[in-house]
Amino acid sequence: MKNGIGGSTAQIELDKITNRTQGVQPIQLEEYLARIKKAGLLMQNQNIKAIYLNAGTNLYYFTGTKWNASERMIGALLYADGSLEYIVPKFEEGTFKKYQKVAATINCWEEHESPYALMGNLLKNKNILEGTIALDESAAYFLVDGVTKANPTYTFINAQPITTGCRIQKSVNEIAIIQRAKDITMEVHRAVARILRPGISVKEVTEFINNAHIKAGIPSGSYFCIVLFSDDSQYPHGVTVPQDLKENDIVLVDTGCQLEGYLSDITRTYVYGTPTERHREIWNLEKQTQQAAFNAAQIGATCGSVDDAARSVLATAGLSGDYQLPGLPHRVGHGTGLDIHEHPYLVRGNTTTLQEGMVVSNEPMICIPGEFGIRHEDHFYMTKDGPKWFTTPMYSIDNPFGYEQN
Repeated sequence: MKNGIGGSTAQIELDKITNRTQGVQPIQLEEYLARIKKAGLLMQNQNIKAIYLNAGTNLYYFTGTKWNASERMIGALLYADGSLEYIVPKFEEGTFKKYQKVAATINCWEEHESPYALMGNLLKNKNILEGTIALDESAAYFLVDGVTKANPTYTFINAQPITTGCRIQKSVNEIAIIQRAKDITMEVHRAVARILRPGISVKEVTEFINNAHIKAGIPSGSYFCIVLFSDDSQYPHGVTVPQDLKENDIVLVDTGCQLEGYLSDITRTYVYGTPTERHREIWNLEKQTQQAAFNAAQIGATCGSVDDAARSVLATAGLSGDYQLPGLPHRVGHGTGLDIHEHPYLVRGNTTTLQEGMVVSNEPMICIPGEFGIRHEDHFYMTKDGPKWFTTPMYSIDNPFGYEQN
């Protein structure tokens, strides 16, 4: 089809895709050390003696060490003076060393020993006998419970003001990695639109999206994938029993990938076949709503005001200006980086102000109960002059990908 929807096959489209990851610059040691230094300054300003970074994205952000959280305590203590030391199960020490990027002492605990007591001993060895210690906001309750009970002389608080204080503004290199991940996912979106045909299943489309990401240089494939046809599209995160594609159906595809730990997340909604006037009305309203949010996202504006701007457009059009249906049932957007959802959040009442380097989604989905849903999702990042799109928003319902028309 001339608008880039249908007319091809999965094999033809996969054969076109090449590795798009060449030249991507991983985060370098100097940047990890700069992050540690910034965290130390924030800790000093807030009179926090140390923070515990648990396995997961916070440990990775500050130390470059990729390790998934589990039932065992594994992470790092980062002190206000910028020094660092790890806490690792003894039997994992050898493997941990292979993943370690920022060199520091590795302190081990055996299976029959308490890692929580070990943490207390490390603090005492630094002559920190009392005061405020911040714990990773992503740490499981069992870990927080164990640490606090084993170390009653300290005051424990949420580490989020430090972790988010560093992570919320992306560096030039972080933005470049995210841009490449989004370029890859956008190519996958265009390819998946071309393989559509009546009768194709969600399973087939999802498998193609995963394989297309792999072909584009992402060994892990899709980080996530939501594919919805027809009235299934009214449910933002999917249905239990998805239906196959029919002529003139709404198609909603939301997917992304992970590159150097950073994530893409893009949604495209269009019609396979001929759109109805109702499709056209809501599709165009969604585009206006997304643009209103983008226009409101200026340096110094609050995240809540961006959400307000989107809802104002919907209210003017006769839909809910709140969170009721028909209308926009969720926040306008979320931050993205090493986590698919992270600060800042574009949601009513959020007084966080937009600053240079912040990365957020813009996805004010319109849900019409009993009919369908439309979600345009593109992300932007804040420059000193205002927001800049990572990907160009959808063009029109008749030509969603903006192909030149003959």
